[in-house]
Amino acid sequence: MLIALDMDGTLLNEDGAISPGNRDAIRRAQSQGHTVVIATGRSYMDAERQLRLAELECPVVSLNGAAVTLWDQTLIASTPLQKEKIVPALSWMNEIPELYYEVYTQDNVYVELDKRVRLEKLISLEEGEIPENLRWILKAIVGKQFQQAAVTYVEKMEEVWSKDENVIFKVLAFSLNRDLLKEASTRFAELPGLIITASHENNIEINHNDATKGLGLSKLAAHYGIAMKDVVVMGDSYNDLPMFEVAGYRVAMANAAPILRENCDYITVSNNEDGVAAALEHIFAGQI
Repeated sequence: MLIALDMDGTLLNEDGAISPGNRDAIRRAQSQGHTVVIATGRSYMDAERQLRLAELECPVVSLNGAAVTLWDQTLIASTPLQKEKIVPALSWMNEIPELYYEVYTQDNVYVELDKRVRLEKLISLEEGEIPENLRWILKAIVGKQFQQAAVTYVEKMEEVWSKDENVIFKVLAFSLNRDLLKEASTRFAELPGLIITASHENNIEINHNDATKGLGLSKLAAHYGIAMKDVVVMGDSYNDLPMFEVAGYRVAMANAAPILRENCDYITVSNNEDGVAAALEHIFAGQI
């Protein structure tokens, strides 16, 4: 059996860590001969760091499926973006202070320093200066973004895409202004060969059309000779839907977006309650 785990909101708790309970459950699954895979929007380096901290070794489908890496760090599939297509949209976002965005390469995440400073100022606003529901969303999302280990801050984002050696795999944009986010989504949607997903209602994630968690997972299953009917997936966000569409058994977290809970085979407890471990116990008890 191949078991694919999303990271943020699924395997990782609110502190951005793999709990001992989830770690031990993964080890038990591996000891029984199952292949446990990480399927994440994070870069490979960030995902591998989390695994290393928990003393785990797993294959990784990273960057929403744009890169597929075996446990020994062998890259078996790579689907980058074409820089010349996306630079006009990136340049437009540069001019919009309310639009925070990140550019992902295989092993790094690039952020313009001024954009980060603006986010930090938003977090520090006093009560009443920003609606409480937006304050909560902002803290949650910013906390998640700043948990990434492999972040490089640049004065101007042009420094990133102007270098031939920088291969871009994913772009993430975030804003509390959903109209701006919608406009950004529209600009990227007009470009051929792209897919736009989200891990939250206040962000968008841009990848090559052939880079989804579902396609990345299918490539990895084929590499191991595992039929998709024998693939279990666990997730919580919209960008997990592509792997829900291809897997034989789908587990949604209690904290998952409604569309995942409506289109799954089992709902486990939340990511703060060792939901991955609880789901694996359910699966290995013969409940599927």
